[in-house]
Amino acid sequence: MDSALREGIDRLKAQKDTKTGKWLIQYRYTDWQGNRKKSTKRGFNTKREAEEWLHNFLSTKKADFNMKFEDFLKLYYADMENRLREHTMRTKKYIIDLKIIPYFGKKKMNAINAADIRAWQNELLRQGYSQTYLKTINNQLSAIFNYAVKYYDLQSNPCAKAGSIGKSKADEMKFWTKDEFMKFIDCLMNKRQSYMAFMILYWTGMRLGELLALTPADIDLEKCTISITKSYQRIDRKDVITEPKTHKSKRIISIPEFLAVDINDYMNSLYELQDTERLIPVTKYFLEHEMQRGIKESGVKRIRIHDLRHSHASMLVDMGFSPLEIAQRLGHEKIETTLNTYSHLYPDKQSKLAARLDSEYKEGL
Repeated sequence: MDSALREGIDRLKAQKDTKTGKWLIQYRYTDWQGNRKKSTKRGFNTKREAEEWLHNFLSTKKADFNMKFEDFLKLYYADMENRLREHTMRTKKYIIDLKIIPYFGKKKMNAINAADIRAWQNELLRQGYSQTYLKTINNQLSAIFNYAVKYYDLQSNPCAKAGSIGKSKADEMKFWTKDEFMKFIDCLMNKRQSYMAFMILYWTGMRLGELLALTPADIDLEKCTISITKSYQRIDRKDVITEPKTHKSKRIISIPEFLAVDINDYMNSLYELQDTERLIPVTKYFLEHEMQRGIKESGVKRIRIHDLRHSHASMLVDMGFSPLEIAQRLGHEKIETTLNTYSHLYPDKQSKLAARLDSEYKEGL
């Protein structure tokens, strides 16, 4: 074991466990808060295995960048799990485990350089992933190195030198016009639950998780409003209700009268519906299947469930609503998100505005 790891370790000792016949190792170390700890790790087949385990363990405690990438991830995950929503953390781990660890897991942190990053990026580019997915994967790796630089004094982030890949948003946003949606929804009228789910998504612009968390208590039919206070996830075959995506996601959405009537009819059709029961007690998978069924039967272009949110926003833009009004309705944390996402829908509006100003000027003359 190298001398750097021996600093601050008292009475390092690997020995046979007389009860099991296997090896154990006793050690003291200083944790990240500066506290001295004493512990014993058992169950090793050989003395060498015990000492190698201690080497890796102490590397993670001291963030020695001779440590393997996969060992540093344990530190990163332990911190992030306290700060991110469970669903967000699971998505992060899924991408890292699938696209990053197979390439970098066994490499030492301080040995990964910009050339390694670019070689990995080229592998991803050859896979034919979408530009937005490429950006997402690359951002996950860069975030890990940024964390190491900021909190554990790694000298630099090799991703910064290597450059990025992918794009933050797709070249072309897909959404349905009102006519396309009406063709689609007509094909779902034979399933009341599916019909209601897609009507709410299209005419409110709410997120799928927000829809699936709705209860009758969230709906005020007299005022024609829906309160967004929570989100639904299906994790490990369990229903999990969480806080909405952001602080601004908690909001009250006004709904048109025809939608309030539809929701009322739907709730009346459900047997002894309780205020705390989920209004649409289905999964994302079920609705994705229903969406594909409706698309096939109606012949409209293929989009994702999330694109119904874009469809609603594009309709609001076309109706003349401001970015601020749309941001508040969609629950965007920053108005910049709305502007960046839907800026391409506004040029025609600017032309119409200029034409109106021209008309006003000429009338004045």
